[in-house]
Amino acid sequence: MRVDGLRAVVTGAASGIGLATARLLVEEGAQVAGLDRDRPPDNAGVVAVIADVTDQPSMDAAAAAVAQELGGVDIVVANAGIGASGTVTDNDDDEWHRVYDVNVVGIVRTIRAFLPLLRRSDSPAIVCTSSVVATTGLVQRACYGASKGAVLSLTLAMAADYAAEGIRVNCVCPGTVDTPWVGRLLDQADDPAAARANLVARQPIGRLGTAEEIADAIVYLASPRAGYVSGTALAIDGGITGFRVPAK
Repeated sequence: MRVDGLRAVVTGAASGIGLATARLLVEEGAQVAGLDRDRPPDNAGVVAVIADVTDQPSMDAAAAAVAQELGGVDIVVANAGIGASGTVTDNDDDEWHRVYDVNVVGIVRTIRAFLPLLRRSDSPAIVCTSSVVATTGLVQRACYGASKGAVLSLTLAMAADYAAEGIRVNCVCPGTVDTPWVGRLLDQADDPAAARANLVARQPIGRLGTAEEIADAIVYLASPRAGYVSGTALAIDGGITGFRVPAK
């Protein structure tokens, strides 16, 4: 998965999957800019850039800053996202607009900003973070699932649009990953311990995923080793979309 000498941008890099991906890219030899509304933690080799995916001027300014700092961009990991729980009647219009603004249009703004830099690269790649809920219906995930389904469709559309320019576009579809976002979701439950047990119980392999496991997949898709891979949604979900095991 070596990405020696390549220059990468990761959005949502302050925690969870984004932070793990930024760290792994550095370990694998890339120069990395980590973008987030919150300043990413200090990490050797990661250039921290404050940016907001809900604001196009902010993303354009971030692209200019990254171009100056790294000299260009070869990899864009469009990872920034927020969650929501509930059925279609539980989330009002404002919540739907807020989730789509970050999870879907946020990717659009990111690619708009960094596409001119990708077009100058010899190894351009985009990796988006979708979710298992893009292809599998789970309870209480109507708004979030719809937004991540849109991310999957957007990935395929961009793969088609930019194939002639040699820009590969893929996405990962993680299952339930033990990240700060999941922790906050569990904290809101009436019984956090029981809620965690329920999440674990629905994983066919019997545990939650880790941010590092998702990062491994992202870095593979971003690397030249995946040069023949584009328009792919890679499920890293503990088996949720692929098989079922008998209940204990």
